[in-house]
Amino acid sequence: MVESAGDSEGRAVATNYPTAEEAAIESRRVERVYSVLARVYDGFFDWALGPGRRRAVARLPIRPGDRVLEIGVGTGLSLPLFPAHAEVTGIDISEAMLDRAVARLESLGRTGISLRRMDARSLAFPEASFDHVLAPYVISVVPEPEKVMREIRRVLKPGGAVVVVNHFRSEWLPLRLAERALTPLSQWVGFRLDVPTEVVLRAEGLETVHIERVNLLGLWRLIEMRRVG
Repeated sequence: MVESAGDSEGRAVATNYPTAEEAAIESRRVERVYSVLARVYDGFFDWALGPGRRRAVARLPIRPGDRVLEIGVGTGLSLPLFPAHAEVTGIDISEAMLDRAVARLESLGRTGISLRRMDARSLAFPEASFDHVLAPYVISVVPEPEKVMREIRRVLKPGGAVVVVNHFRSEWLPLRLAERALTPLSQWVGFRLDVPTEVVLRAEGLETVHIERVNLLGLWRLIEMRRVG
């Protein structure tokens, strides 16, 4: 199926999105890929993506007693960054990644943090369950990012903050064409290079309040939003 995402100037941009069957197949493939990557994830990804992850947690206005949801908790690299007064729930679709997150949590000796295996496209939480949502490096991994953004909005309390960190399709045409060409290869290691920012920026019921570039060469973007209504 093809839908129009729109570009930064409001023009229609054709973007390929999967059918329900394709999405289910892609979700299982992502789970397998990250089950393998779990063994080596920390060594490379914390070095390359750690600055953006730390900046994202710092942008969350967490007050004592606030409930925070981290979507795509992975091996738990974000867990030491949350303040002790927060109540954190981390979810991930990969059991192998969660096993490592559990081990990290035990080594930290932290309380107030729970980990659950869950599909981000169908969150098993009631509406308005969380004060804040963190989604680091997950929008380019999931097969249906628009559905994930709708779920984020649903479980977020009115006025709550959501911070998304991700690599998005470049606005510079030569690099954009290269990303499009390389995406079939990048998908084999678990992510897409050609996801447009509009997938996040045009999410219904979420208002963008801050955008900045993070990580190596500023190739990733941090987007902070608030739930309205």
